[in-house]
Amino acid sequence: MEQSAFASSEAIGAAARDVTHGSFRAARSDPHLAPRERLLGNATPLHGPTAATLGEQEADARGVHQEITEQLWRQGLAVVQLDQPLSPHRFMTLGDGLGTATPETDPAVQPFVQDGVILNLRSRHAPTAEVSLQPFARNSLSLHSESSGAAASRQPRYIVLLCVNPGDDTPHARTVLVPMREVARRLSPRTLELLSHTGYRDSPAAPPIARHVDGRWVFSFRDFLDQELRWTHDRPDTDPEAVNAALRELLTAMYTPEEAIAVRWRRGLLVVIDNTYYFHGRTAGAATPPRQQRHLQRLRIR
Repeated sequence: MEQSAFASSEAIGAAARDVTHGSFRAARSDPHLAPRERLLGNATPLHGPTAATLGEQEADARGVHQEITEQLWRQGLAVVQLDQPLSPHRFMTLGDGLGTATPETDPAVQPFVQDGVILNLRSRHAPTAEVSLQPFARNSLSLHSESSGAAASRQPRYIVLLCVNPGDDTPHARTVLVPMREVARRLSPRTLELLSHTGYRDSPAAPPIARHVDGRWVFSFRDFLDQELRWTHDRPDTDPEAVNAALRELLTAMYTPEEAIAVRWRRGLLVVIDNTYYFHGRTAGAATPPRQQRHLQRLRIR
């Protein structure tokens, strides 16, 4: 008999250690699968964010920084259309104004790294199951918060994306943004309570999946698709199936598209995402290889 989620046999032993262990795996009957397929498959109509247009006179370092910080303060998201992409030096300077850029150290992505901190996202590969190469392929990317398995102090606060060339994938491969506040609003108080005591078992330094910060709910979580999510819960008397139900409710709320928006990339478009305000992902690229690869540059800022 197919089960949508299952508890680990370690749950009994873990309870004696004042925690509960379990694991979750999505099943075909889970309610988030159909809306996820529509959303990431470009079948859900989505509005794009409004971009502030800065001309050549306004697009100096001071003007761009001021526009970005004002938008981030208002909505946790900044979208600015420039006449042309920033040079790598100006792009890194912009990042320095927001915080500290995180070095890109993963050996798998080194061919795409520039100046140690700029990741060049090019749609070079066909769809692949290799997670580290998916940002450079025509895969969709499931909704997630950035570096959800890292300690809170090591997670980026901002993801900065700059379009160098939109390529031929402009109607496809859009960046999808889902506000965390709307996800939290759809969840029951019991679910939020359960998730605030649940974390990744294989990443013990990571914060709980849901945490309350400055009066709002912040999530550290990614959709594991069909992979197993091994979790730990810091209360020994909790039914593992209750935690699995909470995870299922979270995924369903993430893929409810009323408040989702999608960025359709244009040359010179600059987007800054507050990682504590939005889940983000990517819709699938075109079925056939594009003649021109899409090229975005990314900084992760702590």
